[in-house]
Amino acid sequence: MNSTGNASRHLGVRIDRSAEDVYAYASNPANLPAWAEGLGDSIEETDGRWVAPSSPMGRVEVAFTPRNELGVLDHDVTLPSGETVHNPVRVIADGTGSEVVFTLRRQPGTSDDDFERDAGMVAADLARLKKLMESA
Repeated sequence: MNSTGNASRHLGVRIDRSAEDVYAYASNPANLPAWAEGLGDSIEETDGRWVAPSSPMGRVEVAFTPRNELGVLDHDVTLPSGETVHNPVRVIADGTGSEVVFTLRRQPGTSDDDFERDAGMVAADLARLKKLMESA
């Protein structure tokens, strides 16, 4: 089944590290290959732009929102086609720990199976971030 709806799913993970620590790590594009497997195993900065040359989608550019004190980690991923996908992400303080919430937006024409696969990939990325942050 193909859906053209704009459904969203919020995927989150609680991390036993402060929101400040998690934000500092996750907002550094150089750290993406360690936890965001969906963007590939490498990223390089060229002229102030971050490029993942070998993502599963091909060569993509990743642009984060400017650093801020609100925990906003939104980032745009520009695909090889030139289409840009906006990814809302928040790091929220939760006592002495934090919660990271990724809003997965269903893109037009995405099948139910592909949307579920994408949700699984995001959940795996968040689990890797949790493991990295809690073992550091």
